[in-house]
Amino acid sequence: MLDLEHIKRCAAEVGFDLCGVAKCHPMSSDGAFLQRWLEEGNGSTLAYLERNAEKRADTTLLVEGAKSVIVCAIAYKNPISEGYAPDCRTKIASYACAEDYHTTIRRMLQQLCERLRSEHPTLRGRVFTDSAPIFEKRYAVEAGLGWIGRQSLLVTPQFGTFVLLGEAVVCEECNGYDVPLQGVGCGECRRCIDVCPNGAVLDRHIDTRRCISRLTIEREEEPMAETAEPTLHGWLFGCDECQTCCPYNRRAPIATAPHVAPLFDPREMSAEDWQKMSEAEFASRFATTPLSRSSRERILRNIK
Repeated sequence: MLDLEHIKRCAAEVGFDLCGVAKCHPMSSDGAFLQRWLEEGNGSTLAYLERNAEKRADTTLLVEGAKSVIVCAIAYKNPISEGYAPDCRTKIASYACAEDYHTTIRRMLQQLCERLRSEHPTLRGRVFTDSAPIFEKRYAVEAGLGWIGRQSLLVTPQFGTFVLLGEAVVCEECNGYDVPLQGVGCGECRRCIDVCPNGAVLDRHIDTRRCISRLTIEREEEPMAETAEPTLHGWLFGCDECQTCCPYNRRAPIATAPHVAPLFDPREMSAEDWQKMSEAEFASRFATTPLSRSSRERILRNIK
């Protein structure tokens, strides 16, 4: 049996800012909500959300014998997270200015599991960071890390929404499990709903047909709703609009860990800088960042 406090110590030692543990169980209500959300067309081109619905709603189908979900988070707020000048037309989501978190968090989760196996050599499990159908935000809530905000992101009291999640799903019971936070939440605040330029925030869920992050990142493209033209509002990759305005984010500390330090500052780059950049330079400068999901051609198209 795993020890809850030992797990958290190990997580902190490898560099995670938050860690909680939840018990594996079916999430039928969340699965039903996702199905309704998809049927209403909110998923737009995100076809992957329609696949593996049964596994998404029941983690034991994803990892045979799964008993516990260790949810870990790294805080990543940087000066770019504070927002851009109103006339800026070359905006990049602040998380995308650092090393690709998929690589960073997977490496840290593997290190965490190695530490746990030093005392539990037969421990089995898998690690994920956006790499499997799992209701990670819901597990994060059950693990006591925060709550689902109106912009559908996990909000943590310490770091706001500027956190990135990863999970270790393990086939071992824990001697105790965390519980959801009480007495905190968004209250009457609706700033993220009001500030979204395209009206994509629908109170704890998103219409991805209008979401700037989807429009700038996902390779599949489709027109926005018939009532509006696809407008990016100066964003080239991702969007932080619904985060920059959040009161919890405004008072969140700047992250100092080297693995989340920005590798470039888009505020210092003009549209002309991006347009003059060669394919080779783009690949060299951004190969280890989330921008590698995009391409120079896609960035230039977003500028236009």
